[in-house]
Amino acid sequence: MNLNLFSRPLVLALFTLLTISSHAAEKPEHNFERWEKSISQFEKQDQEQGVKQGGILFVGSSSIRMWDLDKYFPGQSVLNRGFGGSEIVDSTHFADRIVIKHQPKVIFLYAGDNDLARKKTAEEVSADFKKFVAKVHKSLPETRIVFIAIKPSISRWKLADTIQQANKLIAAQCAKNELLEFADVWEPMLGEDGKPRPELFKSDGLHMEHAGYLIWKKAVTPYMDQK
Repeated sequence: MNLNLFSRPLVLALFTLLTISSHAAEKPEHNFERWEKSISQFEKQDQEQGVKQGGILFVGSSSIRMWDLDKYFPGQSVLNRGFGGSEIVDSTHFADRIVIKHQPKVIFLYAGDNDLARKKTAEEVSADFKKFVAKVHKSLPETRIVFIAIKPSISRWKLADTIQQANKLIAAQCAKNELLEFADVWEPMLGEDGKPRPELFKSDGLHMEHAGYLIWKKAVTPYMDQK
């Protein structure tokens, strides 16, 4: 038997396997523990104030955390469960503890910003949103979920093309499901030059000033109805 006939395919197979293993090793496991303090604080609030149910819940990263919802939506039953620096997978992972037990009629999710900055692809972000929806609807099949478009920002403008692709993929998901909505904040946050409007942002070029949140309020208000 001529062993040389088998050596080349075998070497190629082994090389491919090692390459895949190497890439897998380069991608660290997601660290959910870093958010435990924030999640525990939400649970403490629930213990002290009672678990508010049936309202409108906002969840996601720092753009949600820093939004004074009571100020922008007076008289509305709104609940803020944003935790800064988080990704979509974090909101999914902690959904039982900070989302589902509140049985909201409407959920507004803003995340994806940090995900893309940490090298996730637009397709991965879209897939993560799909998993969030599945997680929520498994327990709350009638809850409406509104995805707030990943915003343009000065500090992350180099990711603009990827952000737009992620928004496009998620908007397409929302268009296929009557319980999903897509609140577009991308276009209103751009100036005549097609770039993020500086006056909407704090000095870090990422987080928003009052003017930015006014745009967000206008974008999400049509979906606030808890029908």
